[in-house]
Amino acid sequence: MSSLLLLRHGQIKANLQGLWHGSTDSPLTWRGRRQASRTARHIDRLDPGVRAIYTSPLKRCAETAARIGKRLKIDPVVNDDLREYGIGEWEGLPFRLLAEEHDFVNKSTQNPEFAPPGGESLAQVAARMVPALREIYARHEMDHQVLVVCHGAATAIALGALIDGDPKHWTHYQFANCSLTELVLSPSPYVNFFNSTHHL
Repeated sequence: MSSLLLLRHGQIKANLQGLWHGSTDSPLTWRGRRQASRTARHIDRLDPGVRAIYTSPLKRCAETAARIGKRLKIDPVVNDDLREYGIGEWEGLPFRLLAEEHDFVNKSTQNPEFAPPGGESLAQVAARMVPALREIYARHEMDHQVLVVCHGAATAIALGALIDGDPKHWTHYQFANCSLTELVLSPSPYVNFFNSTHHL
């Protein structure tokens, strides 16, 4: 049975500062690069191992995927639909202000069609993330494991839609930098392990 190994990217500066970087393109910090290297070593030891790597186009994911791909001798494939939840004019704001001034999480959770000015809704993110994961899964049905390097919020939305049947359950899923989650989609979606960071 094949599975998707979902990997959140390594640390970026915004993670330390408590800022929302969705569509904002940010490179890894020194610690983020070290996390990616440690993850690469861990994945290289898996048996029978990862057969393909897919990544979001954003730098933080592409850099993480590149370090792992170099170790495994696999060229990562960029999939634009794996990009992070973009919140338009609210990009770069502290999580505190998103809560206090915009009630962002509550509005999004109560209404999956709600979108910040110039940004996406939960429903829109789910509408690209879920088919992307299903397509990757179907393409590698005979492979043991495929690595998908992605983002915290977008992946949480996808799991809410897949596991709970509704993207508004995205707040149930929180991912540490370079954490691993194993997702199986057939015969019905389930998670084997979630937010594993022991390799770090």
